[in-house]
Amino acid sequence: MRSEARFEGRTGMLEGKKKGRHGLPDTESPDSPVPDAMGRLLALLGKQVGLGGVDRIWIFPPLIKGRKEWGLVAVSCLTEDPGQRSLFTGSYVAEITGTGVLFVPQIVSEGSAPPDRLPAVMDGVVRRSGLRLSFPREVEIGGDAVRFRRILVEYGWEEDREPPVGP
Repeated sequence: MRSEARFEGRTGMLEGKKKGRHGLPDTESPDSPVPDAMGRLLALLGKQVGLGGVDRIWIFPPLIKGRKEWGLVAVSCLTEDPGQRSLFTGSYVAEITGTGVLFVPQIVSEGSAPPDRLPAVMDGVVRRSGLRLSFPREVEIGGDAVRFRRILVEYGWEEDREPPVGP
């Protein structure tokens, strides 16, 4: 599933980043050119899977090159079987253009796994990426929609804002 949407956002510039593999910067940067991009992706994921069904979120630090940013999130969701979690990944490319901000999200259902195996899966994502990703921030939500909304706000999504139309 892919969708492309333009939205207005605050802007900032980053310069002088050393390029790594695939033309991406060697490491992530704390200075996002599109500060609400991760919040936007999390809002889309929450809308798709339901806020009350989210068990854990792994938020990988975004990679930034100039006015372009790539982000990745993994979400485990509660299922009827307490020994299983469904896993979704969300990624985005956000870029400042001459006409505003381009935001291209993608959300994929990855299947299911026992919850105790998911941290090792996230570690494997980091090791195999070839992009020098940092380890993700793991946030326990435990099906608490209020906790999920706090994470949205922390990542730049306004609390009373409706989730965007997405993939």
